[in-house]
Amino acid sequence: MRLRSIFTKPLASYHAGIFFLVLVTGVFISQLTEEHIILGSILIVEYVLLLVMMLHVYEKYMKPIRKASRAVDELVKGNYRTRIHHDAGGSIGELNNKLNALARNLSEFRMQEQMQEEQLSTVVDNTQSGLVLIDEKGYIHLVNRKFLSMFGGHPQDYRSYLYYDVLGNETIHETVQETFLYEKNIKKSFTQTIDLDKKYIEIIGAPIFNERNMLKGAVLLLYDITHLKKLEVMRKDFVANVSHELKTPITSITGFAETLLNGALNDKETLNSFLTIIYDESNRLQGLIEDLLTLSKLEKDDFRLTRTTVQMDRVIGDILPVIQPRADKKEITLTTDIGENITLKADGERIKQVIVNLLTNAISYTPEKGNIMLRVTDEGETVHITVSDNGIGIHPEYVPRIFERFYRVDKARSRNTGGTGLGLAIVKHIVEVHHGNISVESEPDKGSSFHVLLPKHDETSP
Repeated sequence: MRLRSIFTKPLASYHAGIFFLVLVTGVFISQLTEEHIILGSILIVEYVLLLVMMLHVYEKYMKPIRKASRAVDELVKGNYRTRIHHDAGGSIGELNNKLNALARNLSEFRMQEQMQEEQLSTVVDNTQSGLVLIDEKGYIHLVNRKFLSMFGGHPQDYRSYLYYDVLGNETIHETVQETFLYEKNIKKSFTQTIDLDKKYIEIIGAPIFNERNMLKGAVLLLYDITHLKKLEVMRKDFVANVSHELKTPITSITGFAETLLNGALNDKETLNSFLTIIYDESNRLQGLIEDLLTLSKLEKDDFRLTRTTVQMDRVIGDILPVIQPRADKKEITLTTDIGENITLKADGERIKQVIVNLLTNAISYTPEKGNIMLRVTDEGETVHITVSDNGIGIHPEYVPRIFERFYRVDKARSRNTGGTGLGLAIVKHIVEVHHGNISVESEPDKGSSFHVLLPKHDETSP
């Protein structure tokens, strides 16, 4: 091994030079006397000693330095797994140890950096708002998963492109431009049609500054606020509907009372008619207020049911004396089919309210001499309540909305029967707080069937 190393660069050139010099010297001294021959021999010995010394210098100093240089080259290339395996002492050994320690530290630092990159990528991709990162020149560097779900495409469709080339929405362009221009947060909103579904998007542009407070880019956050918009519309509709529903009976009461005060008190027939109307409108107003209070109570976070063992045959027995006169008034045939010994853990008064509201709704929308069926069956873990009628039915496009507050399929008929428009909304809330399910099957001019499934046992109890 050591002999081979003699002829490795950079020692080989030195070896050749010395050998050539000694060879020339030998030829020269071959022509000389015996004393000169002795001197030549001494030179040869010196040459061999010189080679041994050079080999020692190479192995102890030059070779470790070359290995250290190659290791540094690998570190520069990013190969932090490289190590120097060479036994050396002194300063060279200390240098090797420090280079190995540096390589280990760089490797650990790289591993931590990769973990942080993965964690950041996971957070960015799983955030519930769309995110776009734009540099100071307008090129997109990052888009997350939520953004892609909102606007479609793949990451490569956006990265490394100018934002105005791949983002076609003008509001986004304005947000980016104003963010760079004013160097402050900019908030805007716009609508986006995705798969024929209209979405409301709120966009916030935030500038990015470096440590010298120089603008280096901007980040865009996009929120899907469709749900909030729908809630806002529902709130506005609710306020408008409540105002309208309260205004109608109050206007009637005020008008008829004013007429009576202006002299109609002396006409007994008019007096009785007006007082009857005032009484009916007062009852309607009271019913509306009671239904609103019921809904408000059901929607409270701290609302709790009073659960007891409810026997369905007794519940129906308490309800029929109240409902039957209403059905008889329209000559409607009300039929019941109640299974034997059906019980469940529930709030008995709320269950009565569900059945009363469903039956009242069926009577309101069933013409005279129609038919209504109330059926209660045991489905194992659930109790199935069905209220069917052969009334006016519901058009398929209206079915998803019938559980909304104040929504009426036939507004004129509902008002004529004194309905508040809150009955089915109350039913839906009561069923949901019992962890049940309600659905409807209906066909115009053929009738409707409401199905309520209630669990027999309290799912929240231990």
